[in-house]
Amino acid sequence: MEQMVSLLAQHGLALVFANVLLAQAGIPIPAVPILVVAGAFVAQGQIALAPLVLVSVVASLIGDTLWYVAGRRYGYGVLRALCRVAIEPDSCVKQTETIFERWGAPSLMLAKYVPGFSTVAPPLAGTMRVGLAAFLGYSAIAALLWAGLPVVLGAVFHAEVERALGWLEGMGTGAVMVIAAAVVLYIGVKVIQRTMLIRFLRMVRISVEELRDLLRTDSRPLVLDVRSATARKLDPRRIPGAIAVDIEAPQAALLAVPPDREIVVYCS
Repeated sequence: MEQMVSLLAQHGLALVFANVLLAQAGIPIPAVPILVVAGAFVAQGQIALAPLVLVSVVASLIGDTLWYVAGRRYGYGVLRALCRVAIEPDSCVKQTETIFERWGAPSLMLAKYVPGFSTVAPPLAGTMRVGLAAFLGYSAIAALLWAGLPVVLGAVFHAEVERALGWLEGMGTGAVMVIAAAVVLYIGVKVIQRTMLIRFLRMVRISVEELRDLLRTDSRPLVLDVRSATARKLDPRRIPGAIAVDIEAPQAALLAVPPDREIVVYCS
């Protein structure tokens, strides 16, 4: 335990900086556990609070700003690329766009507490041309709130954290294997869910050519554009004749549609 304490006391800030930067840059590694441990070391006098908060906020801002610049330069394509590799693609962009439409740029302050939103919000802010100063201000507050909570919890429950570290150290390589197994299990479950979702979508999917041919027939289907208002603004192209629909209340567009008419839905 003394060796672990010494390592974290000497290199704790560097470890926190690297961990937070990689997490905010999109690498699927957790940052909260190390912040909790760092908070415990603040209570024990091993790490100073002000430098800890500073490196956490700076690392988070660097990661978020990289995505902001990418969104500002490459536009909506960055969001599509993110969702192709997202563990939870079903809630990737749609939820983010809905929150951003409702609350605007200030929603960035709570972005890190909303699953999926934390990753997509910075490039979306860039795509929406949010000013750099406003983005940095809101993101700094978000980083402070996000990092502050686990640090405070670690400081308050430092005795419990110390016991947990001692237990992990006593397990040796067994602790690493348990943690690795938990991470692999979580990722495995999400990958299976993603695979099942994609397989389902492929089963009910219609190709561009098939839709084009159907639109040329007398019994042409009704095409519904269920993209968010933000998505339609960023990419105004749409299928000819498609009706813009609010996905939260699609019934309004279907009231006058005969029940035997085929419906084709497309989104982002």
